[in-house]
Amino acid sequence: MCDSSKPSSTLSYCEAICCTYGDQSLDGISIYNNSFISAHSRDVNMATPKGRTSGRKEKWKSKSWYNVMAPDMFNRAKIAEALSDEPEKLIDRVAEVTAQDVTGDFSKMHIKLRFKVNDVRGASAYTYFIGHDMTSDYVRRMTRRRKSKIDTVVDVKTRDDFVIRLKPLGISGRRIRSSQQSAITVIMQKVIADHCTSKALDEVVKAIISGSLAKEVAIACKPIQPLQRVEIRKSEILRKGFIPPVPDETEEEPKEEPAEEKPEKEESAAPKKKAKQAEEAVPEEEPAEEPPVEEPEGE
Repeated sequence: MCDSSKPSSTLSYCEAICCTYGDQSLDGISIYNNSFISAHSRDVNMATPKGRTSGRKEKWKSKSWYNVMAPDMFNRAKIAEALSDEPEKLIDRVAEVTAQDVTGDFSKMHIKLRFKVNDVRGASAYTYFIGHDMTSDYVRRMTRRRKSKIDTVVDVKTRDDFVIRLKPLGISGRRIRSSQQSAITVIMQKVIADHCTSKALDEVVKAIISGSLAKEVAIACKPIQPLQRVEIRKSEILRKGFIPPVPDETEEEPKEEPAEEKPEKEESAAPKKKAKQAEEAVPEEEPAEEPPVEEPEGE
């Protein structure tokens, strides 16, 4: 039983429970309120001083940084860093950067490129291109009043078996009829399909970023209606094709061996050069002068 006349500061933990639940036995109360007691003990254990450390190992200490590299089309440039405790967990992660970060061209800062990790070698994670997009503010600045917006969707298959979806966008200088818009849409689809089917994905991506593909579409649409702006607004990979494997470091070593053999060839060629120089240094014998022929006297 609990003596309720005692001040609350002198009551023990079990006596406080007895006062709360009446005349029940301590054993019954502890069993009945097992969840409450365990919760209380958990809170007490959580409130440890800062100087003490729990036996649980902190996960972030087992993680390490990996360099995320761009594909071959961007010269394997470093585009980001990722943190992971196992290399396998980096597979299928997506990195999004601007074209300015990859190419260094300030005028391409409105283009966002997306890459997906497909291989990890050492501390480097290698990616492949999965699509691009343009910032929403850049697209909104192109669309103005009293102008027509022509856009369409084109699905094409590249030479290296990638199926890519392109979304071109055209802005006319003035409002045009629906029949003209339909004709321009057909021309856009034909030009893009002819351009992409004969080229690999690397060449298609470079044409999109540089603007050469959009320029080709604008020239083809000019007989119907000159377009003020043409952009490939968005692209995405629908089906992955052939991705060249990342060369191992061990495979690159034999390529360096011929470079080491060059000094040996130069050394072997050195005596020949010295022999030639010695021959050139020897003065050539001048031909003997013939004695002058004396004419007989009396003639």
